[in-house]
Amino acid sequence: MSPCGLTQRAARDPLCCAAMSLTLGLDFGTTNSAIAAADGTQVRLARFPMGPLTTETFRSVLYFDPEELGPDRKPLSTAGPEAIEHYLLADGQGRLLQSLKSYLASRLFKATQVFGHKYTLESLIGLIARDLHHGAISQFGTLPNRVVVGRPVRFVGSREEDGEAATSEEDDVETYALGRLQKALTLGGFAKVEFEYEPVAAAFHYESRLTRDELVLIADFGGGTSDFCLMRVGPGVRARGRQRGDILGTEGVALAGDSFDSRIIRHLVAPLLGRGSQYLNQGKLMPVPPWLFLRLSRWHHMSFLKSRETMQLLSDIQRGAEQPDRIAALIHLIDRDLGYRLYQAVERAKVALSTTEHSRVVFRDGPIQIDEPLTRTEFESWIAPELASIEHAVDELLTKTQVRPEQVDAVFVTGGSSLVPAVRRIFIGRFGEERLRSGGELTSVASGLALSGQ
Repeated sequence: MSPCGLTQRAARDPLCCAAMSLTLGLDFGTTNSAIAAADGTQVRLARFPMGPLTTETFRSVLYFDPEELGPDRKPLSTAGPEAIEHYLLADGQGRLLQSLKSYLASRLFKATQVFGHKYTLESLIGLIARDLHHGAISQFGTLPNRVVVGRPVRFVGSREEDGEAATSEEDDVETYALGRLQKALTLGGFAKVEFEYEPVAAAFHYESRLTRDELVLIADFGGGTSDFCLMRVGPGVRARGRQRGDILGTEGVALAGDSFDSRIIRHLVAPLLGRGSQYLNQGKLMPVPPWLFLRLSRWHHMSFLKSRETMQLLSDIQRGAEQPDRIAALIHLIDRDLGYRLYQAVERAKVALSTTEHSRVVFRDGPIQIDEPLTRTEFESWIAPELASIEHAVDELLTKTQVRPEQVDAVFVTGGSSLVPAVRRIFIGRFGEERLRSGGELTSVASGLALSGQ
């Protein structure tokens, strides 16, 4: 063996040595992903082309182009910023899939058809992972075999958010979701996958800027989950060596930014697309099926509305609808695969409410003409159930770890939804604004995962 612990052949290969000194962290998110490499305490984030610019965040989407076929005659796919670019240029001709991570715990989603070809969930996620893997190679060169991947405390769909303790059935679902994710990442080119809780990874990122030890509460808000961790971090902890007891506890709920968006869709957008209206069916007035709008209000369900059966149903409904123009707008939205654009408009309005009391949801395309006011007061009333679940999870974590709020030195909030004023008030009310810390909202988990591998 060589002095650095490699075989003689590997020691003669400088690229191999460089790869062995790196640790790789992958934050595969419901909405956004990021990948980082750490060498000692130095962390680099991979950057991905986005038009003439580059970005550290990789949108967790997959686009299939029916006009571009591979050797197997299957439509070629792209992921991330490139997928968004192709989708926007295609004007509704391709197929955009998003929030696939939200299906990992579901035993109902085994596979789906895309332009007549069958894809398992693992293979779809694997295609996104493939492009992330290629991007990492282009940035960092030869990669280590091992990658540390973030996982939520609770997967979407792993249990009802009722505050009950985990059951053996829930544990089985968590194992099932992790197994699927591991298989998908392996298909994407990552040879050896290890998992770490996302809020624990965020704690490593936060720790990298500390000059003293702290007991920190981490609150990580992703697209599909909100995760919390109480952990001792700091230079003293690193010097003595980490211990199992440094992580006092974790907690999580399977809701976050996507849930906030869905409330705006449900209350403001869906009524303009026929929700709550009626249509004449065999001489009887019937409500437009609510399940259509339930799927419409969820990122990961909307793209699957575009089926022959659903489009035929909507055509029948439009003929007898009391508000046919609204059903026509709904048909246009689904047929043109405009879900991403609609949610972008909703997200812009939501983000604006972080700095102002009033915004507007503006989305126009063909028969869809939406220009509606949205106030912060309305928005906060709509997301009250989600806020209550987040509050309960934080209180549950404090209770089970027997930690009083005044014992917590700092609260590090990260993730896009950490900027929502109503979310921040939960922590300000319990810990005081002076203890609130933030930063790296979309990349802190990836950085922390790479550091945890060191």
